[in-house]
Amino acid sequence: MNIILFDGPARSHLLPFTFTRPVSEIRVGIITIREKWEKRIAGVYSWKTEEYLTKKYAITSGAENLLINAAVCPNEELVAAINKLQLNEKLMAGDIVIAAKTDGTDENAALQQISYSGTFNHIDRPWKIFSLNGAELEADFDLITNGRSSQPISDTNTIIGDRIFLEKGAKAECAVFNTTNGPIYLGKESEVMEGSVVRGGFALGEHSQLKISAKIYGPTTIGPHSKVGGEVNNSVIFGYSNKGHDGFLGNSVLGEWCNIGADTNNSNLKNNYDEVRLWSYVRGGFERTGLQFCGLMMADHSKCGINTMFNTATVVGVSANIYGGGFPRNFIPSFSWGGAAGMVEYKFEKAMATAARVMERRGIELDDTERSILEHVYNLSATSR
Repeated sequence: MNIILFDGPARSHLLPFTFTRPVSEIRVGIITIREKWEKRIAGVYSWKTEEYLTKKYAITSGAENLLINAAVCPNEELVAAINKLQLNEKLMAGDIVIAAKTDGTDENAALQQISYSGTFNHIDRPWKIFSLNGAELEADFDLITNGRSSQPISDTNTIIGDRIFLEKGAKAECAVFNTTNGPIYLGKESEVMEGSVVRGGFALGEHSQLKISAKIYGPTTIGPHSKVGGEVNNSVIFGYSNKGHDGFLGNSVLGEWCNIGADTNNSNLKNNYDEVRLWSYVRGGFERTGLQFCGLMMADHSKCGINTMFNTATVVGVSANIYGGGFPRNFIPSFSWGGAAGMVEYKFEKAMATAARVMERRGIELDDTERSILEHVYNLSATSR
């Protein structure tokens, strides 16, 4: 089956994370949204996304295509409904197009509408990534571990409950794992160092590390090739990012290639306990979240220096460099350089030189395709700097 994951209207609302990826490449739970669908519906997958992303994320069209909304997370009931679709039918939940079976690539084409009244998780705002992470982590854990046996865990650890799963090469010593509030998943070749305390749900991606005496409150996900220390609460790190030192990260989302300086802290609760508002690229202003807790949203390639203080619900765009005393503003445009004392433009070539060095440390090249995506974001974000 030829399956196309389309971004849909959620893409604009999920900025700044979707500046550099299609919606389906967002990690929530243990794996990305695309990987969730791949494990449930067999087929050849591709993306319908912004034109400037298509060199990396190309679309493949067939004589018959199943189009799936990339902001929707699958479950058994939803997959069953999609599998019943006939050619020229589309599945709708209110005004949300969930899926369509067609000979074209337009999910908004005039097709026979089938109503879906079941439940599903819809990742259509940045804060949904951490607020729905617990439910998705549970679902992914069951999906990934079903019928499989965990690798053994060292008896130097203290384990409360029994919902812990270690992939091949995962190791942990002298740590405490509490699975009574959610499962704990340790990916291939991951490591939990001595003295760490983890309350599930929790997922640690392959080749990632929890540093000595890390304190993790679930539901939290750390993607692959990341290093995390200090205190983390209900946050998602997509991968290839570091928060290697003490400091607090709570109710937050970090993209890829981010680095959080030592003793950096974010606020996740306003002093007056009021509802949090978060910067919306669609509104060009702040949007109500309905949440009391919301922390830092930091997109790919952004960094902050030691002792940085982030206000409640701060949004940081792509490739920003933040440092200095005081609280920087709670919306920092892409390719910004500075802090509370003021911001200037982070020159593109300097930003690329840093990105190349950071990626090289993980054995990955900043190639022309990646560079062209970042250059497009640089030009696109010029008016907001």
